[in-house]
Amino acid sequence: MKIFTLLLLATATLLCGADKKPFDIEALYKMRSVSDVQVSPDGKKVAFVVTRYVLKEGKANSDIWLMNTDGTDLFQLTNSDAADYNPRWHQDGRHLLFISTRENGPQVWMIRATGGEAAQLTEFPTGASAAAWQNDGYKVVFKSFLYPECGADAHCNEALKKDMNEGPLQAHYAQSLFYRHWTVWMDGRRSHLLSYDPDTDSYTDLTPDNYNYPALWGGFDVSPDGRYVAVESNHDTNSWETTNKDVFEIDLKTLKMRNLTADNKGYDGHPHYSPDGTQLAFLRQVTPTFESDLMRLMILNRKTGRAREVATDIANNIKTAAWIHDGGRLIAKVEEKGYYPLYVVNVVSGKSRLLLRHATVDNFALTPDDSRIVFASRAIDNPHEIYTTALNNLKAGAIRKLTGFNDSLRQAYDIRPFEEVWIPSPTGRKIHTFLIKPHNFKSGKKYPAIINVHGGPQGQWSNSFRGDWQIYPGAGYVLAFPNPHGSTGYGQPFTDAISRDWGGKVFQDVMAVTDYISKLPYVDDARMGAMGWSYGGYMMNWLQGHTKRFKAIVSMMGLYNLTSFYGATEELWFPQWDLGGTPWDSEDYLKWSPDQFVKNFSTPTLIITGEKDFRVPYTQSLEYFTALQKRGIPSELIVFKNDGHWPSHIKSMPFYYNAHLYWFHKYLGGDPAPYDMKKMWQNRAF
Repeated sequence: MKIFTLLLLATATLLCGADKKPFDIEALYKMRSVSDVQVSPDGKKVAFVVTRYVLKEGKANSDIWLMNTDGTDLFQLTNSDAADYNPRWHQDGRHLLFISTRENGPQVWMIRATGGEAAQLTEFPTGASAAAWQNDGYKVVFKSFLYPECGADAHCNEALKKDMNEGPLQAHYAQSLFYRHWTVWMDGRRSHLLSYDPDTDSYTDLTPDNYNYPALWGGFDVSPDGRYVAVESNHDTNSWETTNKDVFEIDLKTLKMRNLTADNKGYDGHPHYSPDGTQLAFLRQVTPTFESDLMRLMILNRKTGRAREVATDIANNIKTAAWIHDGGRLIAKVEEKGYYPLYVVNVVSGKSRLLLRHATVDNFALTPDDSRIVFASRAIDNPHEIYTTALNNLKAGAIRKLTGFNDSLRQAYDIRPFEEVWIPSPTGRKIHTFLIKPHNFKSGKKYPAIINVHGGPQGQWSNSFRGDWQIYPGAGYVLAFPNPHGSTGYGQPFTDAISRDWGGKVFQDVMAVTDYISKLPYVDDARMGAMGWSYGGYMMNWLQGHTKRFKAIVSMMGLYNLTSFYGATEELWFPQWDLGGTPWDSEDYLKWSPDQFVKNFSTPTLIITGEKDFRVPYTQSLEYFTALQKRGIPSELIVFKNDGHWPSHIKSMPFYYNAHLYWFHKYLGGDPAPYDMKKMWQNRAF
């Protein structure tokens, strides 16, 4: 009877998928993204951001929504053609600030929680981002990418910005490294924290020097009494080759600044004040210049200035941490074996316990009475939604979904389930791999397969919704995405193992996964493809010179010539650590460089890059394309004009997905791409 029941369930699952449409590019852009959960001071309301997309127009729009913490009374608070995001509750619980692009670029706006017309607060010529209430009346603190010589002088910034952008001479001028970062030429500008007082309509530069506050990807926090701001910044004179960001505290009355973490030469950042303001939580790495060192959780006593590590029983990276309102505990989000679980950390004992493991938790917030946690989450087979559960007794308060923005999408399209397998590698480790079978899967049929290698290289594929995970299975492919050596979430030694071994153990792991997948009864081992982004792109380029196993490869933002990469990238601490120094001091640059194996190249390859990618400069892809073309190997090149390392989700990524389907259909025989490549490139596909 038990076997019969299982057969019925399996048959029902197959029929359910067969009754639905295959997940495709159009389906992906019908999906709504739900993010940035913020609970009101009284614990009754939740504010969050919903982003929707219009595929044919290449447009996205974000608005702020509200609902009760039990999911009732859902309504859209803002409704503008501009982007509205970054909602933050005022202490009175009746107002929220948010950032909007309605007037003069991104600026800080305010709206009543009951709705109505929004009021613009800031009108600063270099824009605003990452805004927060100063906890002192209606003053706000925000970040702006301004000219340090102008500081908070709006007119000075506006005039200099106009001269730089509209004057007859258009040139970049540098007197030191870090002249550009990620996708932006610095051109004398810095990220500063400003305070805006609406009563006097005046701005104050809280960080009036020549450093960035916060540094890229960094954060800041305002103390509960509104007197101080904690922010991370790197003050090293050679900041382009160090990870030595520190937590600085600024007295908002005197504007005096002090370094709270000067004793550590590794990373310190993401500060958060305790509810009573006596302590400061922050994240730390202790190994200088190593951006992928274990991320630890620290607690600093503001009176004594001493910091101590907590949650030492957690063996993987702590990504974020937030205080529980009782002040004696924190919630830590951890990177762990392809998931992002939440742990509760006791500040006194330093011990942690698992709170919940729910695929990928993007962000979370607590009710003021600490009874419930509200969080945004997604999984490979489940798009973004908001959930809630009890904080202190998870079993008594099961996880409950509060929103259903993507329910109709799930009902109409076959969002494929996944399996997790641990595949033995010659390295002696088992490689955690996510595996997805194609739409309308039928036993006894052979399918083409794609192996997807992640970037970082110190990162992890996780159980999170991603277009790649559903679009290719929707087109008839088996998809496998492994976490080889160098991945995070499997202990620090496993992460460390990739440094100075770029084409070694990872290559063995990827080939072991390829062997395993090729032997599955439903995989056609003559139709295997591979794809990868960033370091994953590097591995595609490495595979090109070291194996003939794949019929087609797609290399995205990949490193090809490691010596020329070093000379053009911006964060030099990364190659100097991972490749053992500079090209003139380390043999690793030639040993592990794909361009040294050109004579072995033979696999048809599609190359994708972004012209504004300053991390892996697009010239790496141009060099690779030249070599393939000169060798007579089938190859094509896509260069996104306005994108960097991460192309625009709505303007460029549809072409990215279509290009993969086009290339893999050509060589592996899955379903054809939905749009003609040339017409899509010419903006004539729709």
